[in-house]
Amino acid sequence: MTPVSSIRNIGPALEAAFHRAGISSAEALREIGADAAYARLLASGERPHFITYYVLHMGLQGRPWNDCQGEEKAALRARFDALKANARTAPEAALDRFMRDFGLIERGRS
Repeated sequence: MTPVSSIRNIGPALEAAFHRAGISSAEALREIGADAAYARLLASGERPHFITYYVLHMGLQGRPWNDCQGEEKAALRARFDALKANARTAPEAALDRFMRDFGLIERGRS
């Protein structure tokens, strides 16, 4: 398995967030795709942040994080807003995250 941080633009903090969301390899991240992976981040209790969302998209395409501009950025913003609107409520996600961190439920459960 290849570390999530091997994907361009993904550093240790985002890699740790993906691990908490049950995504522990670059292969798994590529397989589920940016939108599903970001939805899992939100479900695990991560706070929504547009830059993280488009950085993930750019990284999976092998592009620099700041390459997203114009119409492409506007389209990603609309998708981000939809994902954020459909995310599970924070109290449920925070409880799941706490339970996973303390080994009370399996990692990867959402």
